[in-house]
Amino acid sequence: MLMKNERILLVNRPKGTPEKSDFRFEATAIPELENDQVLVKTIYLSVDPYMRGRMNDTKSYVPPFELNEVISGGVVGQVIQSRSSELAEGDFVIGNLGWQKYNAVSDASVRKLDPSIAPLTTNLGVLGMTGLTAYFGLLDIGNPQEGETVVVSGAAGAVGTIVGQIAKIKGTRVVGIAGSDEKISYLKDGLGFDEAINYKTDDVYKALKNACPDGVDVYFDNVGGEISDHVLRQINKGARIAICGQIALYNLEKMDVGPRIQSQLLINSALMKGFIVSDYAAHFEEGAVQLAKWLKEGKLSYSENIVEGFENTVDAFLGLFSGENTGKQLVKVAEPENV
Repeated sequence: MLMKNERILLVNRPKGTPEKSDFRFEATAIPELENDQVLVKTIYLSVDPYMRGRMNDTKSYVPPFELNEVISGGVVGQVIQSRSSELAEGDFVIGNLGWQKYNAVSDASVRKLDPSIAPLTTNLGVLGMTGLTAYFGLLDIGNPQEGETVVVSGAAGAVGTIVGQIAKIKGTRVVGIAGSDEKISYLKDGLGFDEAINYKTDDVYKALKNACPDGVDVYFDNVGGEISDHVLRQINKGARIAICGQIALYNLEKMDVGPRIQSQLLINSALMKGFIVSDYAAHFEEGAVQLAKWLKEGKLSYSENIVEGFENTVDAFLGLFSGENTGKQLVKVAEPENV
């Protein structure tokens, strides 16, 4: 084939915060398709904090990225060639694919999308793994009850924005923690959070005391670190804590040492549980249907930070760790083709 591909490889295990030198762009040929394969042109790709953990050569819930191999993540693309009876040229699909402009993959490794239902990007965000993470983590582990207080850290991120809105749908008081005045305004004025705290300028412990006069019943933890220490000091009897992410710790080179939290859990008969969205794979359809219903009814809104250009993918990823994004961080790689 005459078309050239371009892809991004991981070439070093990052020490601390990743740097551009840990990645390499590489031009390569596009292989001929085999039976039951399709050639997918990347339209949008997702960059997510969990990818940082996969860059370490340590045991986790998914294998680490291999050095000198293509990084992979959520991709929405368009089939431009097909040797499949299931997918035709022009079909839009989603899958866990490589950070590259073109992916030659089996038809079983992607799922066909209907772009008339919702914008394509929502399949990587509010109607995709992001929304499902918020849905199951909050409702199954957090189990918010009307009138309770829910605190969300990383509240202006892709998952946090959805968590807070679902918590409001359930009739709770919602307090978000984020890192800029712009994000604070968005949480309160745009999404209807009851209160929001800027962890960069506020005294988080005191601000939480003021924002949660009746204590904290549910904590959805996206960040870990000192912010979570402050929240856990204010939990109520029977509190539930869902551990979704620990972005404050991802770039540390040594094990973090903080307060011992067991006594707080013990004296409050509290539950703390970590989860991965794939734990709920058998129920994905249920969650997706409910999220789509709320979206259609106007009960859910979403924010996307879309970076243009495949060449800016690494910058978009690194921006996650300096809080540059509000909502879902995506890279637009190409325009869809008219097939």
